[in-house]
Amino acid sequence: AMLTNQILAYLKAHGESLDSVIAKAVGLKLANTRNLLLEMTNSGMLVSCQSTKFEKGVKIQGMQCRVAGFIPPAAPGRKSAKV
Repeated sequence: AMLTNQILAYLKAHGESLDSVIAKAVGLKLANTRNLLLEMTNSGMLVSCQSTKFEKGVKIQGMQCRVAGFIPPAAPGRKSAKV
C-alpha cells in the first residue's frame, strides 16, 4: 500500500509517466513496477496504455500511466483566449 501511495503521489506531481520512469522514482525493479501498475489500472486507480516510441532510432516500449480522473492544475502564466 505504501508503494501504491508513492506511485499516486509521483503521478499527481509529475503527470503522465512511463513505467520505467516511475520505477526509478519509487526505487522498484521494472517488472515489479509493471505488475503494481497493472493492479492499480485494474482496480481503477490508474489509466494506462502501451507506448512505443523511438529515441535516436532505438525502440522504447513501455506502459504510459496517469492517475484516473485526476486533472493536473493549470500551468502558471498567460492563457490563450477561449473561443
